[in-house]
Amino acid sequence: MDFGPVPVATAEGAILAHSVAVAGGRLRKGQRLGPAEVAALAAAGVAEVWVARPGPADVDEDAAATRLAAALVPDVAAARVTLTPAFTGRVNVNAAVAGVAAVDADAVHALNRIDPAITLATLPPFARVVPGQLMATVKIITYAVRARALDAACAQADGALRVLPVVRRTAGLILTAVQGQDPKLNARGRRAVEGRLLALGMSLAGVAEVPHDTGAVAAALAALPGDIALILTGSATSDLRDTAPAAVRAQGGTVQRFGMPVDPGNLLFLGRQGGRPVIGLPGCARSPALNGADWVLERIACGVEVDDAMIAGMGVGGLLKEPPSRPWPRERRRADD
Repeated sequence: MDFGPVPVATAEGAILAHSVAVAGGRLRKGQRLGPAEVAALAAAGVAEVWVARPGPADVDEDAAATRLAAALVPDVAAARVTLTPAFTGRVNVNAAVAGVAAVDADAVHALNRIDPAITLATLPPFARVVPGQLMATVKIITYAVRARALDAACAQADGALRVLPVVRRTAGLILTAVQGQDPKLNARGRRAVEGRLLALGMSLAGVAEVPHDTGAVAAALAALPGDIALILTGSATSDLRDTAPAAVRAQGGTVQRFGMPVDPGNLLFLGRQGGRPVIGLPGCARSPALNGADWVLERIACGVEVDDAMIAGMGVGGLLKEPPSRPWPRERRRADD
């Protein structure tokens, strides 16, 4: 593609690189200059304009963006996304359903290394999305790109974006109370959990409030409805042998992990009982603010297999915003603060 200043008399057929004021308005950047536009420029006394002129081996920005988006999402229905029409070299990819964004990060990195003019920006892998939410944008930065580079980008892009929809539609919640606990604590926890489920299009199938006792939690777990079992204890879980994990094992379940490298959210445990996932929620789940439990709940709700390796890999980017209500802040306040 040729780019630079040319005399107005030779600009016909080129793409205007910078907007120019003419009688009756402006000629906008990106506009193809025809005879009328060239005449308007000449009448305005413009002698020279900056233009882009694609060559035979180049692909126009909108055509290039359309092709790359189609390579990223060959089947929009199967990927559960929508694509916008190309405009100024941009195509947006929007979620069509609630779920989490499935992003092939290696493919995105490879695509973005091919040519600086060919770009794709996405949400992080497994970010929660709602219908209509922007999850990725293709942007061709220049007015045209080399066909060879576009072909290479499309080959790397093959099916790299989709939404994993919610497949577990209900959850049950167990809340425990220790002696002297303020009743508002469990009420706040229930509201926060129910809000998280509603954001995913899920429903709270049942709630059990029981004393903070292994036997009581185990009995409640056996009777709890829902595709996912959630346990939020009045006293934080601090060991694999603590009350709530012990209750899961007492009902014939297993606990595969306690602890995660996400803060807030360190004190989460994950297990299975009765053929369904069990998530032991950290105390920060009483706040609607983002915490590590959100990442685990969202993925499990969407049918993602969450294992030790996945949770261990959450540490990079896992230092989340600390809620002001946290009883034990990460950084101790000075007496004079």
